[in-house]
Amino acid sequence: MTNLSVNINKIATLRNARGENVPDLLKVAADCEAFGADGITVHPRPDERHVRRDDVYRLRPLVKTEFNIEGYPSEEFLDLVLQVKPEQVTLVPDAPDALTSSAGWIVGDNLGFLTSIVDRLRESGIRSSIFVGTDVDNIVLAAKTGADRVELYTKPYADLYPEDPETAVAPFVEAAGAAFSVGLGVNAGHDLSLVNLAFFHRNIPRLSEVSIGHALICDALYLGLENTVRAYKECLR
Repeated sequence: MTNLSVNINKIATLRNARGENVPDLLKVAADCEAFGADGITVHPRPDERHVRRDDVYRLRPLVKTEFNIEGYPSEEFLDLVLQVKPEQVTLVPDAPDALTSSAGWIVGDNLGFLTSIVDRLRESGIRSSIFVGTDVDNIVLAAKTGADRVELYTKPYADLYPEDPETAVAPFVEAAGAAFSVGLGVNAGHDLSLVNLAFFHRNIPRLSEVSIGHALICDALYLGLENTVRAYKECLR
């Protein structure tokens, strides 16, 4: 069974628009878990435009499933995650002002840096995942950092899926196979949706986790949060 981790950043963005506590981020996280989500994901950015540092501290004791924190591994970010100790940290190469994650690591150019970060996370008992594209050589290098998993950046799949699903998924099947062959677990995320998730999962059934936020929260506006979480879970059966 592939786990569904719900990224709740968009809930925080909506809350921050009014400067109050509506919607309540903590309640939404708890509700997602109650409705069947296997994990909660947050991506605290330096400008705190959605999830804030204090949200992360408040969420930690409340999340009963798996807590996944995404971010660029600056010293500030590492200080946060080493204090909070989530089950997983996903390392992304975003610039501080990035609108959203839009590319994976070029591991060869950052091998020493990523290895040192992975070592620090492991010493604290935190599972590490490195955000990457589908280049097989790059994924093989990711294993050399000592990371536990890679997360495949799936926007290229989502973009091509409506036109040619088989062609869209093929490089991800190859990338996942390469990761499994060198002992890495495989997560996936970015632009996965009710339209394309089931096909992706059928072709890569050994996925450990998908992390989904924007599409899931948009669907919840029409379907309701409970129905939406259950619909995404159904895509992973």
